[in-house]
Amino acid sequence: MTRSTRLILASLALAAASTAALAQPLQLPGAQPFNAPGTQQAAPSQPGAPAAPKPPSMPAIKVAGEDAILGKALHRHGHHGEAVFSKTATGYGLKLNLDGFQSANLVEPCAVSFGDAPLPVTALGRPAGVPRYKLEASICPIVFDVLDGAFLVVEPTEPCVVQAAQCRIDPRGLWGPDARTVAGQAKEIEKARGSAERAVREGYRTLTAKSDAVEQRVVAREQAGFSAEREMICRDFQREGQFGFCGARITEARAASLRARLGLNTEPKPAAAKPKPRPTPKPAPLSLTPTQ
Repeated sequence: MTRSTRLILASLALAAASTAALAQPLQLPGAQPFNAPGTQQAAPSQPGAPAAPKPPSMPAIKVAGEDAILGKALHRHGHHGEAVFSKTATGYGLKLNLDGFQSANLVEPCAVSFGDAPLPVTALGRPAGVPRYKLEASICPIVFDVLDGAFLVVEPTEPCVVQAAQCRIDPRGLWGPDARTVAGQAKEIEKARGSAERAVREGYRTLTAKSDAVEQRVVAREQAGFSAEREMICRDFQREGQFGFCGARITEARAASLRARLGLNTEPKPAAAKPKPRPTPKPAPLSLTPTQ
């Protein structure tokens, strides 16, 4: 190979290398590497971009404890019989009087007293999200849930017949204050009803999202039937159409029950202890001794 031929080949190789270098894009120090042909790269997140939305939180609900009914005279449907829930030496008790009708003649009224002293009740935990108790009475055992200023009898499912008195009594339904007491709570009841309605809707929505297809149909039927169930319980409560006390309490009970099914805690938070005021230091006594 002659010298001139070698010079020509070297010139061609240098030209090819220069062309390849010019084809590469300019990359400054510290910059992100360029994508290879045929590849994709996600755009970097922009500072200040909105974060992904958080799942909605469950609305706050009021779940009452035993203090909500202690010492209060409550009546079935607001105007039948009388029940007083009280503290005893060993826990809680219930003094109960019920009116009814003679078992042989259901138009003749009668009444049954469960005793002059409160009968002991047994705590059954919170299976429906609220405190549940059982009244240990042989003539008519009663299981009830404690609500805000009321209690709901969930057992028995049928009226009781007290053979000794030949009296048919029915403890089922909501036991609450009379109309005079309820009338003074009208605004609070309306507000509580609205909050409870929202909590029930959110509870059903969350429960549906956590259920499979079969359970979702069951939850949908239950949700659709709740209004009718509430109407059945509250239709005989005194002046319900005017104040809605029973409906508000039953709705609150349903919201608490849904949260219990979702595994959420429904126990009321203990009241925070108020800090004790610091004692004011006493001023030092004045000395009457003259100084030198």
